[in-house]
Amino acid sequence: YYVGSTNDIDRRVKEHNAGKSGYTQKGTPWKLVYQEPSETRKTAWQREMEIKRYKGGIQFKNLIE
Repeated sequence: YYVGSTNDIDRRVKEHNAGKSGYTQKGTPWKLVYQEPSETRKTAWQREMEIKRYKGGIQFKNLIE
């Protein structure tokens, strides 16, 4: 799973699937399984870091289900 933030989710998924990011190039095709809105870039980044901290655990599985 890839966790990230963007202001244009459709564009970002297309970029990942086009291989424009070295980190996600090997995982294509990517599909969006979860998204949530954020008021500011700062709160988006903070939430991204929070999700990354529990990535792979029960909290993460509950989030994407």
